Amino acid sequence: MPALNKIGLEKTQTQTLSQLLNDLLANYSVFYQNTRGYHWNIKGANFFELHLKFQELYTDLLVKIDDVAERILTLGYHPEHRYSSYNSTSEIKESKKISDGEKAVAEIIAAFKILISKQRYILKISSDTNDEGTNALMSDYIREQEKLVWMYSAFLNK
Repeated sequence: MPALNKIGLEKTQTQTLSQLLNDLLANYSVFYQNTRGYHWNIKGANFFELHLKFQELYTDLLVKIDDVAERILTLGYHPEHRYSSYNSTSEIKESKKISDGEKAVAEIIAAFKILISKQRYILKISSDTNDEGTNALMSDYIREQEKLVWMYSAFLNK
């Protein structure tokens, strides 16, 4: 009989999931800080619209960062918290100072592509592990972010 953790999931499988979730946490954290930078530095004709949209986005990302970290803890592991680790782990890289709205939105779309891909993989692994908690979280995130990609792409007229 396999060793189970406190919530009844197999420990080796949840260890794999926690590693994947820590990678996701790193990507969310870098994306969050990039989005703060877009919010602070945006200029131009779409300033008022984008300034608010970027604030809305980073506020949502902050909630997701906390959700992912708490899911790692629920699985019985520890979330990474060091930005030095995030920067070396994250596929999403730190943005340079960006004041152009279209460039910021293009970077946001690219970041979502990375996140959605990672979340789809975690969704598959969590499904195979019978981890409904992680599965539901990833499914909700994917649905929300696919819609945001559509909306940001419409802003760019693409």
